[in-house]
Amino acid sequence: MKQWEGPSGPVRDSGQWLTLAGCKKVLFVVHTEVYGQRLRELLPLFDSDLRVQVAFTVAPHAFNSGAARSLDEVGGTAVLPWREAVETEFDLALAAGSQGMEQVRAPVVRLPHGAGHIKLSRVPEGGAPQRRSVGGLGREYLTWDGRVVPAALALAHRADLDVLARDCPEAVPITTVVGDGSFDRIRASLPHRDRYRAALGLRPGQKLVLVTTTWGRGSSFSRLDALLPRLVAELPAPEYRIAVLVHPNVHAGHGDWQVGSWLAGFRRRGVAVLGAGADWRTHLVAADYIVGDHGSTTVYGTLTRAAILLARFPSGDVNPASPGAELGRVAPALSPGHPLPQQLAYAARTYPADAYARIAGLISSEPGSFDLRMRALMYRVLGLGAPAYDPSPGPLPLPARLPGHPGRGSGGLGLSA
Repeated sequence: MKQWEGPSGPVRDSGQWLTLAGCKKVLFVVHTEVYGQRLRELLPLFDSDLRVQVAFTVAPHAFNSGAARSLDEVGGTAVLPWREAVETEFDLALAAGSQGMEQVRAPVVRLPHGAGHIKLSRVPEGGAPQRRSVGGLGREYLTWDGRVVPAALALAHRADLDVLARDCPEAVPITTVVGDGSFDRIRASLPHRDRYRAALGLRPGQKLVLVTTTWGRGSSFSRLDALLPRLVAELPAPEYRIAVLVHPNVHAGHGDWQVGSWLAGFRRRGVAVLGAGADWRTHLVAADYIVGDHGSTTVYGTLTRAAILLARFPSGDVNPASPGAELGRVAPALSPGHPLPQQLAYAARTYPADAYARIAGLISSEPGSFDLRMRALMYRVLGLGAPAYDPSPGPLPLPARLPGHPGRGSGGLGLSA
């Protein structure tokens, strides 16, 4: 990743040095790696449009140390320093976070970054008890100095409008329901499950157990020292292949080296520790079992046929009207007193297909329509007609082979992504 240097550049100079002048200028504002992953899904919606010039910046955030990595994966990306980005006029700014957005000189379009609005707002350290709003939809996320900051707010589900009307009613008029891009990509990828499994290096009949963890004290990660030894001891290789997907905010909060060090012993015992930038969606599609918590990744698992066990679920921190809360009421909970193979078999045998389909339906009320609706919203703010083709979510690219000791999983077709 490189910083934009010098007095000129495609977003600041419309003079003699540019080949295409007069482009509408779009700023992607990346706060964290997770937000960056979401925003990358919007880039193809500008493909081949010579009327649009895109720039990127990293905004201040407690977890923005991973934001640069999400931009590195775009390839050939020039990144404006934050100070320069907020001094430049843009025609559109796109963000999945709220910090610093009142400084941006552009109409801001905010979009969500997870499976519904699962988590409640944080409790201030030493603060007095107060009613907690739904994360991302309260006034503290959407307003600054008494005014609504975004020019447009994109939501995934029509039910979110009811939450918004309660927590920040002044933002309702600028809101559009567009659906969920990850929902659409996972659903489009389900028919290709066997190809994903082969690319990961799974043997025919081998069971992939995907451990998913969000960040924070109520996450599965805070108890991995108890969970992972059980998985390794009770799930024999090569019948089972264990993979761990750690939320990027854990890496951002503690550092890549530290997280890797904490998991090094399990990696040596054959556990596949997935990189912070891995596309978790293909692993969900390929999984036979998901052992997770209240994070979005576990909730997206309801789109697949993977059996789900909940290792952690801090109900006091979960929006009771969210798909995550519904999953906590339906999915079986991991028991400390029974063998894991029996619990996995139980979760598969009692798989609540109708309930999981209902939960998946709470993630997006516009299935298959995110690309079309989101593109229409962005081009409306830009004041341009959208390109004359129908964008549709294709399947996800093939993943890289699972890392780790080959004794716990080898074979496969070796397909490249």
